Amino acid sequence: MPAAQPFIFICGADDFLVNRLGKARYDELTKDVTDEFAREILSGFANNVGEVETAINRFRETVQTVSMFGGKRVVWFKDVNFLADTVTGRAESTLKLVEDFQDILSKIDPEQVAAVITAAPIDRRRSFPKWAEKTGDFTLVGGDGDGAADALGGVILAEARALGVSFGEGAAQLLLAKVGANTRLLIEETRKLATFAGGTDGKPVVIEEAHVAELTANTAEGDFFEAAEAFFSGDLQWTLAALHHHFFTGGDSRPIISALQNRNRILLQVRALVDAGEVRVGPRGLDGLPKATATYGRHFVGASEKSSFNLFSQNAWYVGKLAGSAKLPSLRRLIDNQQEFIRAFEGIIRRPNEQEEVLREMTVRCLTTA
Repeated sequence: MPAAQPFIFICGADDFLVNRLGKARYDELTKDVTDEFAREILSGFANNVGEVETAINRFRETVQTVSMFGGKRVVWFKDVNFLADTVTGRAESTLKLVEDFQDILSKIDPEQVAAVITAAPIDRRRSFPKWAEKTGDFTLVGGDGDGAADALGGVILAEARALGVSFGEGAAQLLLAKVGANTRLLIEETRKLATFAGGTDGKPVVIEEAHVAELTANTAEGDFFEAAEAFFSGDLQWTLAALHHHFFTGGDSRPIISALQNRNRILLQVRALVDAGEVRVGPRGLDGLPKATATYGRHFVGASEKSSFNLFSQNAWYVGKLAGSAKLPSLRRLIDNQQEFIRAFEGIIRRPNEQEEVLREMTVRCLTTA
C-alpha cells in the first residue's frame, strides 16, 4: 500500500465551501477519538505578518506535541488566509514564513498526527499550492474561480442531490439570479425550497421555478420587486396595486425607482442589440450574447463587475428572463421611461410626503402613452 500523505490540504475561493469540506474531513478523522486532548482546532487567520508568525508557531507546537495517552492526534488548521494574493500574503516576511510552514508540513508523521489545513482564498500562482498538490492530500473546492456561476450552480445541484430533490427547468438559474454569489444563502435557500417542495406517494421531489419566485428573497439585486415586474409587463392595474402594497407596508420610493432604472438600462441595451440583429430573445435566455460580448464588450473597459450599466456582465439566462417576461418595449419607449424616472425623482424631492402619488402619476404616463 502507498504511504499515507503527511497532511490534508483543502483550498478554494469560497471560505464557506472550503471550511464545510474541512469540517467534514475533521469530523471523520475524530469520530473514533475519545481523548479530547488528541483533537485540536487552530485558527490560521492573520491580519498582518506578526499574526502569521504567531499562527504558524502555534501550529508547529501542536503537530510536534505527543499525545498524552499515546494515540494519534488530529489537528485542524482552519481559516488560513496568508496564502492569498493580499498585502500580507505578498509580504517578503510572509513568504519566508510560508517556507517554514512548508517545512513543518513535510516533516509530519501521518501515523502520529492527522493534519487538516483549510485555506481560502489562495493564490495558486505561488509555489506552495503546487508543492501541496504534489505532496499532500490536496483538494481544490469550486475550481479556479473563472467559472464562478458554474461553480455556484454545481454547489446547489450537489446540495439538492444530497437532499434527494432536483431542480425543475429554470429554477436553479432563477435561484442564482435572485441570491447572487452568496454560497451560504444559496445552500440554505436550497434546503428551504426542498422542504417546501416536499413529496408524496414516493414521487420525485422537484423544486420548480414558481417555488423560487415565491419563496426566495431578492438579495442579489433589486430587479425582482413586484412593482418592477408589473411595470415592465405593461399591466397598469397590477403596477398601481403593487405600488400601493409597497407603500402600505412602509416602503420607500428609492428602491422602486432603482429597480425600474436597473431593469430599464438592461432592456435598453438588449433592445439595441435585438434591433441590430446581434441577439435574439429565446426560451433559454438571450441567444447570441457571447458573440455580441466578443464584438462590443471592449467598449466597457473598467466595467467588468456585474452591473446594469454593462449588459455583458449579466447572465444570459437572467437577461433573457427579464426581456422575455413580456413584449420587449421599443427603444423610444425605454428612453422615454428613463426620462420619466428622472422626472419622478425630481418630483419626490419637491413632494417628499407624496411619494406614492408621484410614482402613480409616473406609471400612468408611462403605461398609457403609446
